[in-house]
Amino acid sequence: MAYFNSKTINGTFEEAIAKVTDELKKEGFGVLTEIDVKETLKKKLDVDFRKYKILGACNPPYAYKVLQAEENIGVLLPCNVVVQEKETGKIQVSAVNPMESMQAVGNESLGAVASEVSAKLVKVLESL
Repeated sequence: MAYFNSKTINGTFEEAIAKVTDELKKEGFGVLTEIDVKETLKKKLDVDFRKYKILGACNPPYAYKVLQAEENIGVLLPCNVVVQEKETGKIQVSAVNPMESMQAVGNESLGAVASEVSAKLVKVLESL
């Protein structure tokens, strides 16, 4: 099993960010954080990098469930979704696979929630 799922779509980077954010909302996720990797690398290292953003997506009811089951699970939250421009007009959207990350925790009670969140993130990708 891979640690992420992804899909490549056609369009602009900005359109992809808007579409991903909209589809995440439909599945109960909000975007808590947005890291512009291109901008950060330019600012900190003065290097050019492709358009690449990390969206920190959170579904509060599921976050609450896993925090009740495992107090330090916050190190694996929120669910990261990466939007990156592979070439002009080709945008790859990748989402973490919670089934993989939760296995590392070793708490069997997280399995059902991880499965549900994984299914929601896959649905987001499929809807793009």
